[in-house]
Amino acid sequence: MGENIVGKSVRRPDLVEKVTGAAEYCVDVTMPGMAHAKVVRSDRAHARITGIDVEAALASPGVVAVVTAEDIASLHARFGHIITDHWILAPDKVRYYGEPVAVVVAETVAAAADAVELVLVSYEDLPAVMDVEAALADGAPLVHEQSYEATGDESFKNLSHVEEGDGAEEVLSNIAHEVTVGWGDVDAAFAESAVVVENTVYFPMLYAYAMEPYNAVASYAEGALTVVSTAQHPYMVRDDLARVFDLPLSRVRVTSPYLGGGYGSKSYTKVEPLASVASWVTGRPVKLTLTVEEAIYTTRVDSAKVWVKSGFAADGTLLAREFDLVMDSGAYADNSPLVMAKAVNRCFGPYRVPNLRAKGLSVYTNTSPASSYRGFGAPQGNLAGETNLDRAAEQLGISGADIRRRNLVRKGEEILPGKRGIDADIPADLEMVVESLERDRKDVPYYGIGFGCSASDAGAYPISTAQVRIQIDGSVLVLSGSTEMGQGSRSLLAQVAAEELGVDLAVVKVVQSDTSVTPYERTTGASRTTTLVGLALQRACADARSRLRDMAAELFECSADAVRDLPGAVAGPDGRELDFGSVVRQWFGGSAGEVTGVGLLRRDGATQKMPPFWEVGMVGVAVEIDPETGVVAVDQLVTVADVGFAINPRAVEGQDLGAATQGLGSALHEELVYDGPQLANANVVDYRVPRVKDLPRKIDLMIAERRDGVGPYGAKGAGEGTLNPIGGAVASAVARAVGRWPDRLPLTPERVWRLMNSD
Repeated sequence: MGENIVGKSVRRPDLVEKVTGAAEYCVDVTMPGMAHAKVVRSDRAHARITGIDVEAALASPGVVAVVTAEDIASLHARFGHIITDHWILAPDKVRYYGEPVAVVVAETVAAAADAVELVLVSYEDLPAVMDVEAALADGAPLVHEQSYEATGDESFKNLSHVEEGDGAEEVLSNIAHEVTVGWGDVDAAFAESAVVVENTVYFPMLYAYAMEPYNAVASYAEGALTVVSTAQHPYMVRDDLARVFDLPLSRVRVTSPYLGGGYGSKSYTKVEPLASVASWVTGRPVKLTLTVEEAIYTTRVDSAKVWVKSGFAADGTLLAREFDLVMDSGAYADNSPLVMAKAVNRCFGPYRVPNLRAKGLSVYTNTSPASSYRGFGAPQGNLAGETNLDRAAEQLGISGADIRRRNLVRKGEEILPGKRGIDADIPADLEMVVESLERDRKDVPYYGIGFGCSASDAGAYPISTAQVRIQIDGSVLVLSGSTEMGQGSRSLLAQVAAEELGVDLAVVKVVQSDTSVTPYERTTGASRTTTLVGLALQRACADARSRLRDMAAELFECSADAVRDLPGAVAGPDGRELDFGSVVRQWFGGSAGEVTGVGLLRRDGATQKMPPFWEVGMVGVAVEIDPETGVVAVDQLVTVADVGFAINPRAVEGQDLGAATQGLGSALHEELVYDGPQLANANVVDYRVPRVKDLPRKIDLMIAERRDGVGPYGAKGAGEGTLNPIGGAVASAVARAVGRWPDRLPLTPERVWRLMNSD
């Protein structure tokens, strides 16, 4: 059978309901008898809790309960999928401004909000560490005065440089996690280098800014917990909640309806424990919906300071690179250890680096917790690595394109020793970008172009399951534990199932994200759904077809080997044909029954070698700067989606443009700013995201399809790649436009103006 449905841009099945507002999100979900929760938050960055007076709040009209850490002391009141350091409610001290101290549960949202103001928390202030320099100073106050057990997260353990402890007594510090990667003789290579270039860059503290803030509704009853949430990874949240309440996994159900964006920020557990303990205490379903400001205080992006040094031969060949990354991970680890590990893996780029030394520190500070963000550590490290490369090209007297042509890995070459070789033709991708950029280059003052490359070890850990259920009318249900958060997985999975079974796309329905109904899916992140869920789904379709052949063989009174597959049907040796629905009906007898196919994917065969695939980022930008104001206008944006095979090309273009636009936000506009203990711009007005008028004047979105991925039809993931190198590309373009190198993002008008006018 040929490919009739995949490879075509199809209309998303959720398009109309999302555009008309009919789509149901978590915030729309209600439960009978539901109460509402609001959170009492710390107004200190670091302080001991000396008392919580809830009497006035309890007496307030409509208040059902005020839950504090004391009320949940019998539970395992911490969560965290890597390090269980995150207290649901601060028990003895607060570690950042905005940390939950208590939850008020009331009949209405307004009653809960009013009562929050009546909860009196008394504190004894402690010295705070508001940045990594303070946190790493000798004698710095400890954010955590105890160590915590690790959970044994597989994706974290399977990183090559994560080692078991040596049994020595651990010295407490503000370092949440430390990573070192390297090979070769770096010092000797630097000594032999004709040119050595070093610089330091700063990546800003960001907020992922999903349109839908975190919210959840939970119901604990009769020893079982049901949670509807905005979680990207409902199965991982289920695991955390089961640990909190010491429940069997089968007694915890987590569902995620449509998500209003995620961008990594809804990875892992966030507000679900708060809603769940409120329900556990009150015995009623409880709904908790955060404001944007509360969501920003719930999780943010790791900021980073990155020092990089590279040595080159006279012709521009890389001889050695050294990186030192320090990330401000905030008060709790969340996913920052993995972000740091990935940042170290990705900082030195898709280049031949014969000698490498890269070290990363994830540091606790008394700021809001950091976690996953689109690109997963790549944007932080790539900014340093790519601008360093362009600075070197300048010193060597060669172009930015030529220094990359000289050093990019070729298809099949390893970037990380022992890992999967690169499954892309990156030099060819580079030529596509350069050609497009140069074609429309302008010869005007204060104009510059820049481009950037990245390769991310993507896909996370390859565990996925999928089911297809063939109905008596031949229609198909696809069940997947993956989450639809705007990326278009629902249409993509339907296309794969329709292609594999040879049925019309209109008869396929995809059901997702319910831990009690849909099969296990480890995560929805790391651009993995197309590749890994797609593979599991192909196997489920093959399993369903096998079962249908067996059933048809009984009906045809022949061997199963004699039954042939047809689109949406089977054929017997005598030429008789039966569509899928007829096979099911005739085998079961009457209009009843169904056939279920199961697809299982683990680290084996094509997905044995890690990472499951590489996600390439290849972008170029041209900028024009107003010398009077410092405003940077993006004249051109060029991207290449090296996806192996685009199952839904329009969706790939949408993902690439979205990622690149988000990258332009951090490059030119976005930054969370702390003013003392609290954020100065944790709101929708002062945190500046890209606007329509900020879009590039010309956009060229290209797709490279070479069928070189392990996924269905040679597909690889998309959705993060074009964000990763945008920051470095913009910084280099600005440097070429003004003749001076910036050392930090975002390149706001003020920063650019000062860069141009500094002595």
